[in-house]
Amino acid sequence: MKPVIDTTKEYGLVLEGGGAKGAWQIGAWKALKEAGVKIRGVAGTSVGALNGALICMGDLERAENLWKNIEYSQVMDVNDERMQSLFDKARMTPEFLRETLKDIFRTLGEGGMDITPLRHLIEENIDEEAIRKSPVDFYSCTFSLTDWKEMDVDMKSVPDGQMKDMLLASSYLPVFKNEKLHGKTYVDGGTTNVLPMNVLLEQGYRDLILLRIYGVGIEKRVEIPEDVTILEIGPKVSLGSVLQFDSKKSRRNLRMGYFDTMKAIYGLEGEIYYIEQTGEECYYLNKLVQVKPELQRELLERARVECPGGQELRAYVERLLPLLAEKLKLPREWSYRELYLKMLEQTARALKVPRYWICTPESLLAEAEKRAEEKGMPDSMPEYGRLILNR
Repeated sequence: MKPVIDTTKEYGLVLEGGGAKGAWQIGAWKALKEAGVKIRGVAGTSVGALNGALICMGDLERAENLWKNIEYSQVMDVNDERMQSLFDKARMTPEFLRETLKDIFRTLGEGGMDITPLRHLIEENIDEEAIRKSPVDFYSCTFSLTDWKEMDVDMKSVPDGQMKDMLLASSYLPVFKNEKLHGKTYVDGGTTNVLPMNVLLEQGYRDLILLRIYGVGIEKRVEIPEDVTILEIGPKVSLGSVLQFDSKKSRRNLRMGYFDTMKAIYGLEGEIYYIEQTGEECYYLNKLVQVKPELQRELLERARVECPGGQELRAYVERLLPLLAEKLKLPREWSYRELYLKMLEQTARALKVPRYWICTPESLLAEAEKRAEEKGMPDSMPEYGRLILNR
């Protein structure tokens, strides 16, 4: 595959805050790294600052291991099983909810959740010396309650031994117990600037990649100069709660971040799958019309499309396909490529074809055919699934 972004440039990487959703950003970094995308500077808020530190260190394995094995008790002084139950709808009984709310109010009344484990996590995983020696610039965003102002911190300029504290300063969510750091009180940078692209713009960066995880916070309004190019990459599905520090969820988000970013780097298509396609419009029209005549007639009858004898193909192309495009909510000026790929994806999903792999239309169809042959057609199969599978 050939990248559609310019890999000769050096980019500034902006990491949005978002707590437990941060695993997605490390998956994204893995894809950027594999593709040879050059990162010259990083700016992050909250978990974005923590991930920014890991990126500056250049230690992908450490970053992946941290997120693959993350648990609630590594961030907050809580019981892992109880926290898992909090995000499990099946276990959310009225009695459990009442007891949980009591615990939450009691914790907040005592000043918030104790995040001593997060301090230890930062101590164990962040190498201040490696960051200072890194060729990558590194900035974090926090808010000083003591000075009542937003702070954009050049992490390489902080006094020796204070870098880890400043990472913690960027991550003090309102529900966390806050402690003074070097005589000052800070709160999560997302309260004023959850996506700190302004920091890199002010440092002269003109090519930015934004890794969005849609965390809770204020997205600061930034005026974008005309000579600045921005590539924004983010997930299309929910990454979960900002407090859902669950290793299973994080592993899924790592994988999703990798493939979402591969899609952006290589111009892959698809809403559900990651599809590399090079076919022209006529290729997809041929795929759509190469359906058994008897199946064409059956589909026309089911859609109640009338057609004169011997004109089934014309009615199929001119009337049935537009009806399918409308049903699938394609844009008014849809193409045969869009129609075919949309139907193929929906068919593959109904057959539970795994999502996270880079496929071609042909390989995705082959996998769908294989599963249909092995397991039969499921009840959830859309009516046009037979058209795609030609059966």
